Amino acid sequence: MSTYDAETRWRLILGPAGNDGLGATDAGAGNADDLERTLAWLYDREADGEASRSIARGGPANGPEHPLDVPEWLNKIHELFPKEAIERLESDALHRYGILDVVTRKEALENVTPSLSLVEAILRCKSRMDAHVLDAARAVVNKVVEDLKKRLCDEIEHRLGATPFRHRRSRFRVARNLDALRTIRRNLQHWDPDKRRLVIERPEFFARVRRFGPRYQVIVLVDQSGSMARNIIHAAVVASILWKLPSTRSHLVVYDTEVVDLTPYVDDPVELLMRVQLGGGTDGAKALQYAAELVDVPHRTVLLWITDFEDHADKLVREVTALVGEGVTVFGAASLDDQVCGAYDHGVAQAVADAGAHVAATTPSKLVGWLVEKMRR
Repeated sequence: MSTYDAETRWRLILGPAGNDGLGATDAGAGNADDLERTLAWLYDREADGEASRSIARGGPANGPEHPLDVPEWLNKIHELFPKEAIERLESDALHRYGILDVVTRKEALENVTPSLSLVEAILRCKSRMDAHVLDAARAVVNKVVEDLKKRLCDEIEHRLGATPFRHRRSRFRVARNLDALRTIRRNLQHWDPDKRRLVIERPEFFARVRRFGPRYQVIVLVDQSGSMARNIIHAAVVASILWKLPSTRSHLVVYDTEVVDLTPYVDDPVELLMRVQLGGGTDGAKALQYAAELVDVPHRTVLLWITDFEDHADKLVREVTALVGEGVTVFGAASLDDQVCGAYDHGVAQAVADAGAHVAATTPSKLVGWLVEKMRR
């Protein structure tokens, strides 16, 4: 906040009530407008009183100037404010105004529409949840994760196609992939004893994956700072899919100032996500050192590094240079999201790219496509 001039700081303190005296917002105030809008969403209800209680159930605040809902507001404050301010804002929202019910009450979670924004909010607030609320939260997370997995699994099957992968089903109806035994079992209820004929109403097909020779080792390394929630969700889903491919051996590691290896949970992305601790500082160099210790065959190892590059450039460059020098392929994803709109440090990202890493803001589908092409070479 010290980077703003006195007028901007007063505007944030007073909110819309101070506009008459302070005049129009300075166009050069950076993200001050976002800060003011986010603070107003919470504290404007001080004057509104009980009329604003509709917001407590997750509805939008009054007027077009308040387009945020509760999950979006929670995610926004983690993008804009330091840790101490976030704790105060969340405390006021929960205890002073009672408006976090949509992510801290079992009944609300059971009736809300699952979405990525809601999952982000759940990950941020799970430490405030009782055990019975956590069960409802897991159900929401599971619904969103399964939707993402289904879409990405189909994408991977389509790109890889070749050898039958008999532990997974596919929606692609290709005759050579027919799973005859499973098809018969699934359609036994359609047996016609008079005609002694089995009517196939729902054929089943194997998924197919290309055999690439020796397996690739894929290390998914994820920065779990507060702004990375959506990226972590996509990373967990991608890692869980890679885990099941016979052509890959995958790991998932998260970090802030400490490094946590979540590989034992990679086949259960819901459990994995519920173990993520968002927020805190970041030590990417330490995480890269840990990833280097996992490498078995460097020239058949891909490090998918998902980070906003808000870190010490010289330390990151040193570690990336060492990894690339050993033969590891490093892909630095500055954003892993269908909207590809994450903010990141372009200067540090460029320095890492100059050290030999592939760096891009990308979607999960494009990342999978890049990985498939890499493994085909």
